[in-house]
Amino acid sequence: MEAQVNAAVALVVALIIVVGAAFSLLAALGIVRFPDLYTRMHAASKAGTIGSGLLLLAAGLHSLDGAIFVRALAGFVFFILTAPISAHLLAKAAHQAGYRLTKLSVIDQLPQKEEARRL
Repeated sequence: MEAQVNAAVALVVALIIVVGAAFSLLAALGIVRFPDLYTRMHAASKAGTIGSGLLLLAAGLHSLDGAIFVRALAGFVFFILTAPISAHLLAKAAHQAGYRLTKLSVIDQLPQKEEARRL
């Protein structure tokens, strides 16, 4: 019975690792392939956060220790909550510093929103 539980946990951990590694790979490809700072930051903050979080969760689950798993879960939640917010603030600061969007972008909505707030 214990061998079946260990095999099931190992299978779940392996699946989470594969999915986390795939998200991390997609984030790395996005950083390399996307044309400007904002789209690269989007790839790193979304796919990179999910990939790293899933890998952390898999490590906590693999330990089979409740205390380690709770710490890994807390780290996962912290990562999910903070990384996208910090990427948004960095992108806003980059926009205010003068980094322009690529010509492939359709519209820059940030100046419109700032002007609407002033009114």
